[in-house]
Amino acid sequence: MTTIQKLLTTLFFLCTFSSVQAQTVMVAVAANFTEPMQDIAAAFDEETGNKTVLSFASSGKFFAQIKNGAPFDVFLSADTAKPLALEEAELSVKGSRFSYALGGLVLWSTNADFIDSQSPDVLTAGQFKHLSLANPKLAPYGLAAVETLNNLGVYDDVANKIVMGENIAQAYQFVATHNAQLGFVALSQVMKQGKLSSGSGWIVPKDLYSPIRQDAVLLKKAKDNDAAKALLDYLKSDKALAIIESYGYSH
Repeated sequence: MTTIQKLLTTLFFLCTFSSVQAQTVMVAVAANFTEPMQDIAAAFDEETGNKTVLSFASSGKFFAQIKNGAPFDVFLSADTAKPLALEEAELSVKGSRFSYALGGLVLWSTNADFIDSQSPDVLTAGQFKHLSLANPKLAPYGLAAVETLNNLGVYDDVANKIVMGENIAQAYQFVATHNAQLGFVALSQVMKQGKLSSGSGWIVPKDLYSPIRQDAVLLKKAKDNDAAKALLDYLKSDKALAIIESYGYSH
């Protein structure tokens, strides 16, 4: 066999091995983590050759789907309760659950002069028709918004102005499309490189709502999926953590 033939043979086996090793990972992602996870998945796929398929919705919706057999490999929830419940129901791989991010909440408007960054006084000024937030029964960020309003003592004052999205992505869209003048959204949706990317906002102090600790878990059907395990490991890497922090999350 000539040197060229040996080289071609080697390349053939390398390509074959690579294609065999590459796997697809089906990931259910809480809506608040949409942009960070898109960046992380792109980097992961480029580095590993795997294919990450992302779906975005409320954590509550995914929880119900997974319990009913939805074909996901990994679940990135916006809370700890749902991954823990899946673990207790033996629908996930024991020992795989971990916190990948601690979320932040912000009262946000597309109007650059509408919200004072140091105060939530806009909530009592009465100069808005609609206040957007995610459904607190499905979305942890919606629950955090309700807790904030109650702790500020203004829930009853604004209750008739609330428009509710199924998830935090829809709550954001209500504001972004001007169907609501302001709303409680995930900090990650409006923060880029450590500052608001547009509009105006008041970052809600963390003592006004329960910690939004977001857990990831490997689902039972993926117990032999090496790519799914690798993706969860990648979420803990310095590169992934830098992306996560750039969107306003902490750990």
